[in-house]
Amino acid sequence: MSAPRDPRIVGLYALFFLSGFPALLYQVVWQRALFTIYGVNIESVTMVVSAFMLGLGLGSLGGGWLSGRRGVPLLAVFGIAELGIAIFGALSLRIFHFVAQYTAGTSALGTGAITFVLLLVPTALMGSTLPILTEHLVRISGNVGRSVGSLYFVNTLGSATACFCAVVFLMYRFGESGSVFFAASINALVGLTVLILHFTVPNRGPAAAPAPAVNAPAASPTLAFRLAVWLAGLAGLVSLAYEILWYRAFSLAAMGRAPAFAVLLGFYLTGIAFGGRVSSKLCRKMSGDSLQRQLRNLGIFVIVANLLGFLVVPALGYLSRFGPGLALPLVAVVTTLLGAAFPLISHAAVVPDARAGRGLSWLYVSNIIGSTLGSLIVGYVLMDYWGIRQIAIAIALTGIALGTAILLGSARNGRSRLFQLAGCAALAVLVVAGAAPLFDRIYERLEAKIVLPDSYVYRDIVETKSGVAAVTKDLVVFGGGVYDGRINTDLVHDSNWLFRPFSISLWHAAPRKVLMIGLSTGAWGQVIVNHPEVEQLTIVEINPGYLKLIDKYPAVRNLLTNPKVHIVIDDGRRWLVRNRREQFDVIVSNTTFHWRAHISAILSREFLELVSAHLRPSGVFFYNLTGSPEAQLTGITVFPYGLMVGNALALSNQPIPVDLERWKRIMRDYRIDGKPVFDLNNPEHVKRFEEVAASLPVREDAAALRAKNTATRLITDDNMGVEWRKVDQER
Repeated sequence: MSAPRDPRIVGLYALFFLSGFPALLYQVVWQRALFTIYGVNIESVTMVVSAFMLGLGLGSLGGGWLSGRRGVPLLAVFGIAELGIAIFGALSLRIFHFVAQYTAGTSALGTGAITFVLLLVPTALMGSTLPILTEHLVRISGNVGRSVGSLYFVNTLGSATACFCAVVFLMYRFGESGSVFFAASINALVGLTVLILHFTVPNRGPAAAPAPAVNAPAASPTLAFRLAVWLAGLAGLVSLAYEILWYRAFSLAAMGRAPAFAVLLGFYLTGIAFGGRVSSKLCRKMSGDSLQRQLRNLGIFVIVANLLGFLVVPALGYLSRFGPGLALPLVAVVTTLLGAAFPLISHAAVVPDARAGRGLSWLYVSNIIGSTLGSLIVGYVLMDYWGIRQIAIAIALTGIALGTAILLGSARNGRSRLFQLAGCAALAVLVVAGAAPLFDRIYERLEAKIVLPDSYVYRDIVETKSGVAAVTKDLVVFGGGVYDGRINTDLVHDSNWLFRPFSISLWHAAPRKVLMIGLSTGAWGQVIVNHPEVEQLTIVEINPGYLKLIDKYPAVRNLLTNPKVHIVIDDGRRWLVRNRREQFDVIVSNTTFHWRAHISAILSREFLELVSAHLRPSGVFFYNLTGSPEAQLTGITVFPYGLMVGNALALSNQPIPVDLERWKRIMRDYRIDGKPVFDLNNPEHVKRFEEVAASLPVREDAAALRAKNTATRLITDDNMGVEWRKVDQER
C-alpha cells in the first residue's frame, strides 16, 4: 500500500481537518468579542488581529523547536495542544469579560498588549500544530512538500468549512457563546482521539528519521533557506494584502453585511486549501532536477495569480448588479495559485530529516509575519492615501516582482533570464495601462448595482482606512456601500426626516449637554448644535473621512468650527467606557441599518445599559431603530419609559414630558448659522411649520410599544441581533 493511503496518515488528515474547523470559529468569535470590548475603530482592530497573528507565529517556533527534540511523542503533543485549546475556548468569553472589567477603554497600545496576553496560550497552541505534524509525516513519507501541502489542504479546508457554517447557521443560531462551545467540543474530541490512538495503537513509523522512499527527493535543498524565508514572507504579504483589498470592495458590494467577511474568507481559504492539495501532488514524485523545474512553475503560478488577483475588484464591480458572490470563484482560483506557493517553497528549501519541523516553523513564521505586514500596510497605511485602484496596482506589481524573482532563480542561463525579465516587465506595463478602464467608476459600480449611465458619477469620494464615504450629485451620502443620509439641514424641504433631530424640545425640557454617537453627513450635528438651549455637543465618530467630506459642503461646514462642538475620533462604545464619569442631558445616535456588521454593539442590551449610566436623572437616549422590532424591544426592556418619533425611539429612566407648545416656542427662535429654520413671514414656511407640529404629538408610549411589539428576542452582545440572519434590506 502506498504511503498516501497509509491509515495512520489518512486518520491524521481527518483529525487535522477537524482541528481547522474550530480554529476559524475562534478567530471570528474572539475577534468579535474583543472588538466589542475594545472598540471597532481601526486601531483596536489592527491590534487585535496583529496579536492573534503574533501568537500563531510564536507557537510555530515553539512547535518547530519541540519537533526536533529526540524522543518527543509528537502525536501526544498534538493531542495535548488540542485539549489545551478546548479548555481555553470553553472559558474564553468569561475570561475576556472578566479582564474587560479592569481594562476596557485602554489605549490602542494597551489593547494590543492585553489582547496578546489573552490570546498567547491558545494561538501559540494553534500555531505549534503544523510544524509538529509536518515532522511526524516527514518521518513516515520522507517528503516535505507533500506533507506540508496535504496538512495545509485539510486544515485550511476545515477552516473554510467553518466560514460557510458560520454564515449558514452557527453565528445566528448559537451566538458567540454557543459557537465557541461548539468549537471547544471539536477540539476536545480531536485531542482525546489523538491521545487514545497514541496510547493504544502501536507506532509503526520510524522514530527519528524518514524511511527510505521510492522517488524520494534529494537530501540537499535546491533553494537556499534564507532566500526561502524571504519568499515565504513575501508570499504571505501578497496574499493578505489581496484579502484586505478584496474585502474592502466586497463589503461595499455586499452593503456591509456581517456574513460578507466570512463568505469571502471561506472562498479565500478554499483556494488556499486546494493550493496545498495541488502542491502536494506536484511534490509527490520530484527529483532534484524536477524541483528546479518546479521553481519555474511556482514563479508562473505567482505571476498568473497576481494578474487574476488584479481583476477581482473590477469583476466585483461589473458583476455586483447580478450578485457580488459571482466574483468569488475567481478569488478561489487566485488563492489556489497563491496557496501552492508556501508548500512548494518549503519542499524546495527544507531537508526531509529530523529537523524538518524546525525548518518548516521558520518558514511558517516568516509567512505569518508577511501576512501580518500585508494586512497592516494595506489596511492601516495605504488606504489612508490611495484608492482601490492604486492599491490593486501596487499589490499586483509586488506579486509580479516576486514571481519574476523566482523565475530568474530557476533560469538555466542568462538568455533565459533576459527573456523572462522582459516578459514580466511587459505584464507589469499591461497592469498599469489596464487599470484606468478596468477600475472606471468602481465605487459607483460596487454600490449602485446597476448598468451605469454616463451621467452617474459620484460628486465626492473620501476613502480612509476606516471606510469609504461617497456623495452623489443630489447630495445623498453612502457610507460603506449603504445609504447614510443626505447633506441637508432645511426642515422646510425635509428630504431626510430632519424632524427627528429637530424634535428634541418636544421630549426634553433643557438639553444643555448633548452627546452624539456618529457624525455621518453632519446634518444631525448641525441641527442639534444650533438648538437655542444646547451649550455643549460632543460628537464621537469612528471614521475621520467624514470630517473631510463635511468640510466641502456649506450646509454643514460650520459644524467643524463651532465652539460648542467637540469632535472625537473613536468608537462610540469605547468612548463611553473610557469616560465613565461623563453624563449628558441627551444622547443621540442616528444609527445605521440594524443588519450591518458590528451594529449590534450599539443596539444591544449591554450597550443600552452603558448608555443609561451616562444619562443625567431626566436624560433621554434618542436613536434610530431603522425598522427593527428587536431593537425596539431591547430599548423598551432596558428603559422603563419610551416613545416613538418617526422611526426613532426616545428612552429614559424617568417619565418623558411631551410638550408640543415648548417645541413651537423653541422652533420660532431656531436658527442655523443665523438663518431662521422657519421664516414665519413666509407662507410656505408657515404651512410647513403647521404640518410638522401636527405630525409630532406622540401617542405610542413604552407600554403600548411593549404590547404591540412582535420581536422574539432582545439584541445582546452574544446573539448579535440579526447581523447573521438574512433580512429584508433597504437602501
